[in-house]
This record gives sequence, structure tokens and C-alpha cells, in this order.
Amino acid sequence: AEMKLVLKAVVSTQSTGKAFKMKRNPRKVKWTKAFRKSHGKELAIDSTFELEKKRNVPVKYNRELWQNTIHAMKRIQEIRTRRQNQFIKQRLKAGKKLELKDDEKEVEKHIHLIEPRVTEEEVFNAALNKTKQKLKEKQKLLEVESMDMS
Repeated sequence: AEMKLVLKAVVSTQSTGKAFKMKRNPRKVKWTKAFRKSHGKELAIDSTFELEKKRNVPVKYNRELWQNTIHAMKRIQEIRTRRQNQFIKQRLKAGKKLELKDDEKEVEKHIHLIEPRVTEEEVFNAALNKTKQKLKEKQKLLEVESMDMS
């Protein structure tokens, strides 16, 4: 009878029950909480988990103590969710950096699809236009200087 109770406590869904019966190690099965925590995918070590620890010390009922405890539980839950979100963001940063590098490599590889095709004639015309503009500017400066001198 005790074994059935333990089995019911450990097994919550069909997949976990099947894995448990097959004696699979939860730290090696990728979809389990144990795997995620042991491989640093979820927040495992944090002071907010202290409140959930089981205490085998009997405490005399005190209304004020209960109210303070419930208030603290709410506050600790807020802190925990904030820390978990921050932990997730920190984990995803590395992936974003890798994604950005991959995107840059992709752009470098296929730059010919992005850059417009420029012919030699267009390059020559652009250079010619620049030199013409520079000459015009120099002529204007010379005219302004000659007017100032006279």
C-alpha cells in the first residue's frame, strides 16, 4: 500500500509515470524539471526557495505570524518571478549574439543579392561629376577672391 502512495506522489502524468516505471533517470531525460535545473536551464539556486523548505518544528498558532507569513509569501513570489524572468533574459542573450553573427555571415555570403549592380560606366560618370563639381566650386572661390581684390 505504501508503494502505491509513493508512486502516486511521484507520478503525476502518464509520461512521467511511464518514465518512472522504466527507471529512467530524471536528470538525463530532457523534458523533466530535474534535467532543466541540473543543466542550468532554470533557476535552481536562489534564496527565495528557502521559504518552501519543510520545517518539522511545531509552532504555536499566532494570528499576526500567519498574516506576516502570507504577506511575505506574496512578496517572495513577486521577487522570484522577477528573478526568473531576469535569468531567462540572461540565458537568451547568448543565443541572440549567435543569431546576429549567423545573420552577418549570411549577409556577407549573399551580399550580391543586396547590393545594386554598378557598371563601370556609372562609376566613371560618378567620378566625373564629382570632379566637375569641385572645379565649379574652385572657380566660384576664384571669382569671389577676384571681386574682393578689386
